[in-house]
Amino acid sequence: MNPLWGQLAGIITVFLLVVFIGIWIWAWRPRHRKPFDKMAQIPMQDRDAPEKNAESEDTKQ
Repeated sequence: MNPLWGQLAGIITVFLLVVFIGIWIWAWRPRHRKPFDKMAQIPMQDRDAPEKNAESEDTKQ
């Protein structure tokens, strides 16, 4: 195997590590806390609420 492949694999590994750390720093910035907290609450929201609202609007008409 050519020694160039080892250097190329090392460069790619370092590049991907830098990209990962950059994304991690971006995600943990204080200004992202509020939108991420809102997105974290989406699974906890009641699924039936929109359907009940649609049914109540149908009965009014």
